[in-house]
Amino acid sequence: MPMALDVARYIINYSNKKEYSTSNLKLQKLLYFVQAYFLSFTPSRKPCFEEEIEAWDFGPVVPSVYHEFKSFGGNSIPVITSYYKFNSNNSLWSIKKIAYDPECISKEERKIIESVVDKFAPYSASSLVSLTHNQTPWKKAYQPHHNNIISKKSIQEYFDG
Repeated sequence: MPMALDVARYIINYSNKKEYSTSNLKLQKLLYFVQAYFLSFTPSRKPCFEEEIEAWDFGPVVPSVYHEFKSFGGNSIPVITSYYKFNSNNSLWSIKKIAYDPECISKEERKIIESVVDKFAPYSASSLVSLTHNQTPWKKAYQPHHNNIISKKSIQEYFDG
């Protein structure tokens, strides 16, 4: 199973290839919808990534992905060709530059991710915020300043409808 950051990097690169603008805010909502699709509409009904999604003020957020790309603010995130990885001790001396490889996500998973991104590409980040704010998983989990987890079960139940 890929990490959420791998899925995010794939979404960013795919979006750039298709000339879709993807800010960090929009990326967070796309990750939420990708996870929802995997949980409710694939035969395995297994998550796309293991990391939890939290209910923040502006909708669903995967914290590790948010922090990785927050430096872009509201701007579109450019193509990711490489990234830096720390060893477990987070020492500056143990940092490695890694070339991004889309093969870390299976071909079948990439096709599903692409279809979800294509579906939501026409929506602005603020439209996606409004959409998620009106959905039960975020509404049930949200409490101001608490960043509660939106459970995978809650997402699955909502999209199973």
